[in-house]
Amino acid sequence: MTTGAKYTRQDFQTDQEVRWCPGCGDYTILASVQNFMAEMGVDKEKIVFVSGIGCASRFPYYMNTYGVHAIHGRAPAIASGIAVARPELSVWVVAGDGDAMSIGGNHLIHALRRNINLKILVFNNQIYGLTKGQYSPTSELGKRTKSSPSGSIDFPFNPVSLALGAEATFVARTIDMDRAHTTEILNRAYEHKGSAFVEIYQNCNVFNDKAFIALTGKEERDLNRIPLVHGEKVVFGPDRDRGVIIEGGTARIVSVADVGIDAIHVHDATAASAGPAYALSRLSHGPFGPTPIGVFRSVDRPVYEETLQQQIHDAQAKKGGGDLAALIASAGTWTVA
Repeated sequence: MTTGAKYTRQDFQTDQEVRWCPGCGDYTILASVQNFMAEMGVDKEKIVFVSGIGCASRFPYYMNTYGVHAIHGRAPAIASGIAVARPELSVWVVAGDGDAMSIGGNHLIHALRRNINLKILVFNNQIYGLTKGQYSPTSELGKRTKSSPSGSIDFPFNPVSLALGAEATFVARTIDMDRAHTTEILNRAYEHKGSAFVEIYQNCNVFNDKAFIALTGKEERDLNRIPLVHGEKVVFGPDRDRGVIIEGGTARIVSVADVGIDAIHVHDATAASAGPAYALSRLSHGPFGPTPIGVFRSVDRPVYEETLQQQIHDAQAKKGGGDLAALIASAGTWTVA
């Protein structure tokens, strides 16, 4: 799809005033996406951003591409229609954790299982920001908010685990403040053929500030970020002295000195089974300690719209072609006097 178009970030900026709370992580994500789009080399007229409802859903207004500000939770459904009808377009979905994981959960998992060529970016700040601070489907147990004053009793979703369970062919996680890593993940998602799910930890400095401090704080991040690099052993820490092993389908963190480097799990993002990736995703149920960051899974599977187009081609190629009127009247019709 790359056309070699030459752009700068400014080419993807619009005349709309960017209106998020000062210090919101969305600003950093927007800058990362605009810079990446400039380097992607695809004509702006062939890019579409689709969003639902929420703070993150203002994204199409700020991207100088085609865009649809849709309804709550339905962005994957609308984007699916665009991608199937116009497979030559680069279609991106932007949603928050409430938009994607609550009312939009059903649309999300079906887009992923069908392997429609969509790039789905979920900004996870673990809170409802637009409606002023209620707990969301990814808020931790015990979270005190305006809608859970005694603490949330809902067990939260793990978005990466959910995507892997839906058989997504590409699943990754990154952090708003790490622009280099975000750009790398965006590029990997773009190059992937089929559905790509990217969870982006995004700080809401008004209603859930420092929720990701374990992964972003200067003192904490080296201790807690577990980088997933395809083909390499999963080790982490300032001295790379901690690692991950997978036994009986369960991943756990160990001291490399205690088990030996040969026992440490080698990450294979292209493994046919999603089991190892799922085990890695369960190392943490939120960004409160050692947490995997990077590409969990990247596998090949037939793309939905390509298979659909082939079916249409095959049907049209049959002798005599199709007859819509005959099809409509072929069965189940009646005459009303």
